[in-house]
Amino acid sequence: MERILRGVMRYRHTTREQMVQEFRKVRDNPQPKAVFFTCMDSRMIPTRFTETHVGDMFVVRNAGNLVPHAEHFQDEYFSCEPAALELGCVVNNIKHIIVCGHSDCKAMNLLYQLKDPEFASLENRRISPLRAWLCEHANTSLSKFQNLKEIGLDKPLIFSSETPLRKFVAYIDPENNFAIEDKLSQVNTLQQIENVASYGFLKRRLESHDLHIHALWFDIYTGDIYFFSRNAKRFIAIDESSIERLLDEVRRYYS
Repeated sequence: MERILRGVMRYRHTTREQMVQEFRKVRDNPQPKAVFFTCMDSRMIPTRFTETHVGDMFVVRNAGNLVPHAEHFQDEYFSCEPAALELGCVVNNIKHIIVCGHSDCKAMNLLYQLKDPEFASLENRRISPLRAWLCEHANTSLSKFQNLKEIGLDKPLIFSSETPLRKFVAYIDPENNFAIEDKLSQVNTLQQIENVASYGFLKRRLESHDLHIHALWFDIYTGDIYFFSRNAKRFIAIDESSIERLLDEVRRYYS
């Protein structure tokens, strides 16, 4: 806590005035461009690696960058994630939803272990809120990944996108660059696109192409950011060789 307090003092004497000026600019007319779901991992700093500023994004963080599927909720039993979707996309009319996973995700590492029925038992879930959270809201990701392992990791997965009738194909780490848990993380990130689209209050905008869902993935150890390209059917590193191609895809399909 001492480090936090000293950090606040450094902020007061360095960047506070600049931030206050940015707050004033957006106070009366904020125009956030995205709702950004990512993991609570302390290494994930989305505003830094996207070079975004005050007022640019709503950021929602939890263990495993999960957006629980609408089927898990009835009446008033909702969590903060769908509330964030409503605040961002209904109240503030934001047009882009981004889900960002990452490598060496502790939640995904644990999810991979939950393939063991004993480890995922009801008794163990009762003593571990994290296991319970993952079993409840990431089990579909784990099931899809287990099926992929059975048929072959070089085979494609099919996900629903903005509507049940729109599908996209995904090849997971075709170069085999990442650990098995990282492959699961990529599957989980793409599964959240389906989960986001499950909410009825987004249905009209998704069907009319007025709201778009994207997937990013961050490699902690190289600092590389990957964009899921529906054209390429895989995560593509965003770099000098790919940026124009990815920008063209975004302009064509998500403008």
